Amino acid sequence: MTYKLVFFDIDGTLVNEEKQIPQDTIEAVRKLQSRGVEAVISTGRAPYFFAPIAERLNIDSYVSLNGAYVVYKGKPIFQREIPRESVEALVNHAARHNHSLVFQGHSAFYANEPSHPHMVESVTSLKVDLPGFDPHFWQNETIYQMFLHCEAHEEHLYHEAVPGLRYIRWHSKAMDVLPLERSKAQGIEALLAHLNMTPQEAVAFGDGLNDKEMLTRVGLGIAMGNSHEELKPYADYITTHVDEGGIRNGLRYAGLIG
Repeated sequence: MTYKLVFFDIDGTLVNEEKQIPQDTIEAVRKLQSRGVEAVISTGRAPYFFAPIAERLNIDSYVSLNGAYVVYKGKPIFQREIPRESVEALVNHAARHNHSLVFQGHSAFYANEPSHPHMVESVTSLKVDLPGFDPHFWQNETIYQMFLHCEAHEEHLYHEAVPGLRYIRWHSKAMDVLPLERSKAQGIEALLAHLNMTPQEAVAFGDGLNDKEMLTRVGLGIAMGNSHEELKPYADYITTHVDEGGIRNGLRYAGLIG
């Protein structure tokens, strides 16, 4: 199979724990691009969280916000918001448990509490700016995703609280909140349809729990050596650690670089 497109997760895949892109990853992505294969970011992050990474790698196409906001060569081609009534229901439910939320639009994000410690700790771990404070942001803007700030032992409070929502943990103090049917795979399918490509013509790299659907919907799903253990069974191939040439070695396995 000749692959034409490669989707890359960011955290733990393109960047390491220090949120730095390893030099061998930069070189491997550039070599991939020089051979006419498109590199696309596929991430749970919003666009404003990864702009410097995309610029460094010369990537202008992405599946962001866990499939909710898809851009090809700088132009939006697919958008799926969280219904406003679902946002409102979660706002009210989280308030009863003193858990903070961050509302994510496609170009800005705001918290409903100014400095909740769980929010500060988790967002700071991404090495990005903290959100602004606007508890009413969701009432005036389209919301594609939310952060819910609670610990693992409190997750049960949300399992059936708001119908139609799913939660994916990415930090000990934070989860992504998105519609039940949403995943990176949905955004990937939209981009492939836009390009008139089949899933079999694509490769995907990931390491986290929100990469399960993505790895199984493409021709070759590659998990990083540092992946969450629950992700590895969903991969066709497990490459090395992000800091041990994981992207380079995975692309070599796919026959895309020498």
